Amino acid sequence: MRIPLIALLCLAGLGSTCSLGAFPALLPELGVDARLRDWELGLVAAAFGFARMVADLPIGLFIVRRLRTALVAGPIVMAAGAVLLASADQFPALVAGRAVMGVGHAINVVASLTALLQYYAGRRLGASLNAFEFSAMIGLLTGAGLAAVLPRSLPWSTVLLLACAPQVIGIVLLPAILGALRPEASETGAPAEPAPAGSTARGPRGLVGLAFVAGALIAITYTSIEQFIIPLRGSREFGLERPGLARLLMIIQTADLVALLPLGVLSDRVGPARILGFVALAVAAGAVLVGFGDIGTMAFGCALFGLGMAGWMVPLSVLRGQTPRALVAWRTALYRVGVDAGMFLGPFLSGFAGVGHLGTVAVSLGAALALVGAVFLLISRK
Repeated sequence: MRIPLIALLCLAGLGSTCSLGAFPALLPELGVDARLRDWELGLVAAAFGFARMVADLPIGLFIVRRLRTALVAGPIVMAAGAVLLASADQFPALVAGRAVMGVGHAINVVASLTALLQYYAGRRLGASLNAFEFSAMIGLLTGAGLAAVLPRSLPWSTVLLLACAPQVIGIVLLPAILGALRPEASETGAPAEPAPAGSTARGPRGLVGLAFVAGALIAITYTSIEQFIIPLRGSREFGLERPGLARLLMIIQTADLVALLPLGVLSDRVGPARILGFVALAVAAGAVLVGFGDIGTMAFGCALFGLGMAGWMVPLSVLRGQTPRALVAWRTALYRVGVDAGMFLGPFLSGFAGVGHLGTVAVSLGAALALVGAVFLLISRK
């Protein structure tokens, strides 16, 4: 019995995201051990997103003809970056390790999303994308959980390597994934260009542009909150150590997991544009609460933020409804450039703003997201 492609990609995605879940809780320890200033710490956190941003377009061009090769290369490159990061003790080497991990993860994500967007176009696309994200969130939750329960006597580098171990899943599953990519195993017999439920009358350019903006804003808010504001506010203002920081992150990931699959089904039934509007508003509200609240309000903001982040893949459903099959790989790569630019800019700008201005960063991002959410809700009514 052949395992469906979506199941194989979900398992591989789960394994590749465990280290991403552990890293934010380890960031303060990394900074202390390497004696990094705030702006250097921000650059280390941002290097992952910057490398993904730079690599997305070349990867997209490569994947148009070499999807199988990309699926093989991604886990190998990411593992090499993890080893480099864990063995580094100086600022340049730490940045390089994060950057190599970012390139490897970019290959994994663009290749997997391209396969899903090509093979599952139709009414099941939203559910398939959110199932993929669901597996990634389990990986993030697992990584954060490891950071919370492993002994504090273990150095951050050891915890990171343990969190990277599940990446082996993706390597072991490669033969099955490549087998599932054969034409007879795909869903290319489905209607070539289905119209998603709730399609709006607005032209393709308008919806595509708005989807790009929404994805980039959600990304910059996500990395600002999870990779910088929570670790630094938690450790410096509330005295939280690794387990406490990991628990806050786990609130986000748990709320995300609870909402992911229902949100994917809703996106398919009522239209992704309407769902994206509510998603943007939820992320905006959560960001403001995390940036300004006390520890209790911060925890509630984490839950709201996680509910909003369950819609992380919804902009791709909007894009797919406006994209011919031949352009899927290219537009996916372009979309990922915007998203990964946001993932770079989040911790980068937060690092330069400094701890005293993190609330201002959170409110600014929240206001921008609230505006985008309102626009999508207005469009979905037409």
